[in-house]
This record gives sequence, structure tokens and C-alpha cells, in this order.
Amino acid sequence: MLRRRFVIEENAVQVGSVIEVRTPKNHKKRTEPFPRFLAEPLAQQCENKDRNDLVFPGENGHHLRLARVHDDNMSWFAGAVKRAGVPRITPHDLRHSAASFAVSAGANVKAVQRMPGHSSAAMTLDIYADLFDGDLDSVADALDLAVSQANVPKTLIPPKQKAPVPL
Repeated sequence: MLRRRFVIEENAVQVGSVIEVRTPKNHKKRTEPFPRFLAEPLAQQCENKDRNDLVFPGENGHHLRLARVHDDNMSWFAGAVKRAGVPRITPHDLRHSAASFAVSAGANVKAVQRMPGHSSAAMTLDIYADLFDGDLDSVADALDLAVSQANVPKTLIPPKQKAPVPL
């Protein structure tokens, strides 16, 4: 909690009606960061729990069952989405959004690569680096800044061309 990190050592997968606890993707443990605004709610959720207890157990105290994301009456996830008042989303949408926002915010791509457990930063960028409209503005602003800091003489910038006169 102090370093705001999750250590992912196991993955629970529902196969039919059975929950199987396995190693994570690529059979490697990984560390996931979480933002400051989640520290207090997570700390409250962990109160009176043992280090190996589930943070978000199901009704029976064991692993949550598969999140049927489109069944509002049967899914813990769909119920949480409805209570939050956000548009319909899936757990995979949240994964995609977290990595996309991290890349867009300028996070180190090698660090973001570790979040979904990708083997390369190129894979992470190919999948998650969706351009937000603001990203294009940031590119233009960065170019403006680079040119102004380099003190490029205006004479090196090509003059605006006149449009050809139609015949």
C-alpha cells in the first residue's frame, strides 16, 4: 500500500463452474501501479483482512464468479457499473483504458508494457496507444516549442505559396 503497487502472483479463471487459480499471463508475476486516489478506498477494503485474503471476495467469501457484463440482474460487475452511473463497459475495456490513458499521459512505455504483461513495448503501443484528440494538439505544441527553443531563423521556414490562378 505504501508504494501503491499490486503484486500479481496468481490469476483466478472460471472454467465452467470451477474457479482455477493459476499463474498470471506468461507465467510471470508482475507489479501493477495504482493511482493515489485509490489508496484510501483500498486501505479501507483491506481493513481486518489477512495478507493472503481476497480484497474483493464473492458472496461466499471465495473468488468472484465470471463477470457476465451484459446481464444487469446476474452480474456483480454490471451491477457495479450501473451503480457508478457510467456507460456500459467490460473489465477488458477498463484494462484498455488504463493502458491508453497511461500512454497518453506520457508514462514511460516500458513501464506501461508491464501492466498488461506484454513481451514488448511495440506491442503495447500497437494495442493501447489510441490517439486522443488532445494528443494531436500536444504533438503540434511540442513541435512549436522545439522550433522556438532551437531559435530557427524565419528565413529557413518556407514562405506560404500562392495558389495557382485558374485558366
